[in-house]
Amino acid sequence: MRTGSEPATARSALRARFWLSMWGLVWAIFGTAAFALVGRPGWAAACGVLWLVATIDMTMILRHIHQGPHYQPGRNIPPYQPPESGPPYPRPPRHRHP
Repeated sequence: MRTGSEPATARSALRARFWLSMWGLVWAIFGTAAFALVGRPGWAAACGVLWLVATIDMTMILRHIHQGPHYQPGRNIPPYQPPESGPPYPRPPRHRHP
């Protein structure tokens, strides 16, 4: 059940994201170099764009790792308290068939 506190309590596997981003970065660099050497500028450009995206992703991941486990989105986003009791909506009525 959702409590409404997901933005404040959500966690991401940052180390796994880091290594997946590193893997993508290595392959994007390799692809850019390989396609540039064999004369495929379109594919080299596509791998270059992927290289840029992986670099930006790696930068954001490292930023979040350096911020530590108590990172909060900002002062203008209030924390949500879990509900007091029960679901936030009424249950639908049960129909009995004769």
